[in-house]
Amino acid sequence: MKSPGGRVSHRRAVDGLIQSSSRWESRSWTPSLLRNPVIRSHYRNGFIKLYVRDRLILRTEAAGNNVRDCGVSGKLGATSPNITASEAPRFADRLEAWGAALLFGVFELLPLDGASALGGALARRIGPFLGVSKLARRNISRAFPELSETEIGRVVTGMWDNLGRVAAEYPHLRKIRVFEPGGYVETHGFEHVDRAVAAGRRMIVFSGHIANWEIGMLAGAQHGISVAQIYRAANNPLMDRMIARFRGDGAEFIPKGAVAARRAIAALRRGTHLGLLWDQKMNDGIPVPFFGRPAMSAPALAVLALRFDCDVLPLRVERLDGARFRVTVFPPLPLPRSGDRHADAAALMVRVNATLEAWIRDRPEQWLWVHRRWPD
Repeated sequence: MKSPGGRVSHRRAVDGLIQSSSRWESRSWTPSLLRNPVIRSHYRNGFIKLYVRDRLILRTEAAGNNVRDCGVSGKLGATSPNITASEAPRFADRLEAWGAALLFGVFELLPLDGASALGGALARRIGPFLGVSKLARRNISRAFPELSETEIGRVVTGMWDNLGRVAAEYPHLRKIRVFEPGGYVETHGFEHVDRAVAAGRRMIVFSGHIANWEIGMLAGAQHGISVAQIYRAANNPLMDRMIARFRGDGAEFIPKGAVAARRAIAALRRGTHLGLLWDQKMNDGIPVPFFGRPAMSAPALAVLALRFDCDVLPLRVERLDGARFRVTVFPPLPLPRSGDRHADAAALMVRVNATLEAWIRDRPEQWLWVHRRWPD
């Protein structure tokens, strides 16, 4: 698999996430040198990125007169970000949340196996007729050009079955005991986690939206390690709160956005490990091969791993039968150390995407094909 081309684009994207410590710490910033020590840099497509002296992106906003600076104090690295409060839920959000709460209530009354089966059956019958299934079909046909229309249809139906089961399993997440003998989950490879903990190594554990992706985070928390997961918050804030309650408080969840990078670095510095679902598109990312086509991928995983010398562990979740799962932790990926941090970050992201692609090829019906992963 070829490494992605265009090193200049790599540099621009990676520099937006992190700057080398020597570049910043070698300069003595004071309020007299810079009245409000915030750096603005115009970015493409009419967006502005704001950077502060601790090398972290605070926010990205559409260019315009309403963009406000985030003030920082005169001390190096001290920040006081001005974070905008979330918008109040719309009526449509409330309507969606009421419907979801009703369904979740029904699923919670059923045993886990029954709820999972019902969720899968409902989604199989409704999902393939939704407009978004056209996107799934297009993505599958480009990733697997050898499949017939009938075979693609079976993958789409299987995808909806899995998504329906994931939704129905949310009210039961707290009841699942990942390491219980003879339980719902079989586990393999956690000796790699134990080995990293014993050696005092920081870990970044990555997975994708495959099978029930929540089981991976559940496994980390129940294994007794301190872990923070970066996730994409639901567009509906009421749904996001509902799902957060189902997840419980066994781990820290960091929503993607303005302060995610800062919180992730803070977590690593205090010895907390990171969990990442790293299979979604990021427009400001770097092009990395995925199913033979360039896919814009966030390089933050690689940047953080190289900066903090983390063990990068692939964690795979598979749905075996109904609400039965297998969680496998693989040995850490080798960290490239060529001396060119941009090339190293790109090379590591190639390995990450190749790992995710292999899992998806093995069980394509368990991946989230309705996501716009590719630019076209």
